[in-house]
Amino acid sequence: MEPFTSISGIAAPMMAANIDTDVIMPKQFLKGIDRQGLDKGLFYDLRFNRDGSENPEFILNTPQCRGAKFLIVGPNFGCGSSREHAVWGMKQLGIRALIGTSFAGIFNDNCLRNGVLTLCLNEVELKALADRVSAGDSNIIAIDLENQIINAANASFNFSVDDLKKDMLVNGLDAIGLTLSFKDKILQFEDKYFAENPWQKVT
Repeated sequence: MEPFTSISGIAAPMMAANIDTDVIMPKQFLKGIDRQGLDKGLFYDLRFNRDGSENPEFILNTPQCRGAKFLIVGPNFGCGSSREHAVWGMKQLGIRALIGTSFAGIFNDNCLRNGVLTLCLNEVELKALADRVSAGDSNIIAIDLENQIINAANASFNFSVDDLKKDMLVNGLDAIGLTLSFKDKILQFEDKYFAENPWQKVT
């Protein structure tokens, strides 16, 4: 995975509560045999009109938020079904981080496994950040994961993050990569175990 250290970019506010994975990635985009094209499916019913044209009123289609790297979201973002396609679509569209007050559990885990950072601020801080980025000339923010700070329009917001989550994202590790980082210890354990229990070793 691509490491997440310090990244700057456009932040788009989507503050509605309980935006679920059916909204993030509608069901018709779950039928493919690979992950291709999921960027188009992201928020499809909101981004596009019935004739397939872009909805100019949707936040990610507006000139000031096109190409956003960050979403500032309402509570319980990612609730609903466990479809990982929702995160794959965000990653394909270039979304690197979500900032909110709470995230659905499985969705939050899926984000970590795919290199999308989820950050929680309290309600007051989140509103202050959303208010700042809602001004079209000041919606560029920077997230410094190593130092755990968000810089936005002459304001900064500190955040806490689980040490394991931080380590995985800073080093670009998914679950397999994290396991392989302990390869030497795993091999040492294996050698010791089979030396003590040779009858269990398959040759």
